[in-house]
Amino acid sequence: MAELKLSESRDLTRIERIGAHSHIRGLGLDSTLEPRDVSDGMVGQTSARKAAGLILQMIKDGKIAGRGVLIAGQPGTGKTAIAMGMAKSLGLETPFAMIAGSELFSLEMSKTEALTQAFRKAIGVRIKEETEVIEGEVVEVQINRPTATGAASKSGKLTLKTTEMETVYDLGAKMIEALGKEKVSSGDVIAIDKASGKITKLGRSFSRSRDFDAMGPQVKFVQCPDGELQKRKEVVHCVTLHEIDVINSRTQGFLALFTGDTGEIRTEVREQIDTKVAEWREEGKAEIVPGVLFIDEVHMLDIECFSFLNRALENEMSPILVVATNRGITTIRGTNYKSPHGIPIDLLDRLLIVSTQPYTEDEIRKILDIRCQEEDVEMSDGAKHLLTKIGVETSLRYAIHLITAAALACQKRKAKVVELEDINRVYHLFLDVKRSTQYLMEYQNQYMFSETGEADEDDINAMVS
Repeated sequence: MAELKLSESRDLTRIERIGAHSHIRGLGLDSTLEPRDVSDGMVGQTSARKAAGLILQMIKDGKIAGRGVLIAGQPGTGKTAIAMGMAKSLGLETPFAMIAGSELFSLEMSKTEALTQAFRKAIGVRIKEETEVIEGEVVEVQINRPTATGAASKSGKLTLKTTEMETVYDLGAKMIEALGKEKVSSGDVIAIDKASGKITKLGRSFSRSRDFDAMGPQVKFVQCPDGELQKRKEVVHCVTLHEIDVINSRTQGFLALFTGDTGEIRTEVREQIDTKVAEWREEGKAEIVPGVLFIDEVHMLDIECFSFLNRALENEMSPILVVATNRGITTIRGTNYKSPHGIPIDLLDRLLIVSTQPYTEDEIRKILDIRCQEEDVEMSDGAKHLLTKIGVETSLRYAIHLITAAALACQKRKAKVVELEDINRVYHLFLDVKRSTQYLMEYQNQYMFSETGEADEDDINAMVS
């Protein structure tokens, strides 16, 4: 008989990729909205982080809906990191939708439809619903199984109690199956939803905490419920307007959310949903949660999209728009006119502008320390110092890319700590933009379709310098 290899089994419940911003946990602000030097994975950019914190506070207070924020700065100055920090700080209940400007041009739908869907993904609806629940401690579960095959289905009795009363319930086949799935036994505190028949195990009763049962550390002990067995409970569901749109516009209902086949949604459907949500708000059944829509590389949008954003921001149910760009004075896409950041002046006037500054040498060192920790790479002080110098001379992104490459070079020589020689090796293996441009200038005549004239050489020299 073959031996079982238990070491090969892998836990697939938590699969986490290390991304460019996976180390960001929040904005790194204290209770007075003052930025800490290094906190929540954020380093430097104190004024931009403080501004983002103030915007975040206004979002939480519901005082900034229908306004926009522009995060502008050079490449590699942490614009997306600030947006990710805002998303983490908002929590799970506030919707945060994130798209890149170029995405809108590659979808099988119109640009305005794609923007509308993005806007509605960033607007949450908190729906309150009252349900009847039976909550109590299980005293006894009796299940009568028929001896002969083909006889009547299983039946049984469930005895539940609270501190004030005790009741016996007759069980059908479905409830017996549900109790079996949840592994309910006497001494458990359970809740049964009367409408759906769903059983939720709340924990184990304190009265059974001294029983000599074998139980793991994850077992939770709770008090025996008081009052009546049947109670009315308020349940809160959080969904986005886009999810409601998809469920109501597709024949397959909510399954369309998983297949991703949302397609274009008719205006009539959206109008009906808006009317219904407005009714729920008046009745107190629902409340609107304005979230955040983050559009990265906003200069990629054209004049049609910008005019749509102008109108969409004035809508009463619009989220907070956060856009980011690394462009200076450039042409507005779809026109021959130039404008700051490639955004029309009338839209810029509606935006609160937050600028990011280039990182100092000390800040680059701190960021590299955080990335080494995130990527689980041990590096000597000398190697970190050299990598910081490379980050200052070239770019922060290039220096971060070299961390894993240097770790693999270190692994190849069977060492555990990355040293200077590993950094030196990968630095010569992988070129940065400046060295690559110099190489192109030297060997441009050997490349195909090389048309670099005298006019272009000034631009190349500017890039190298």
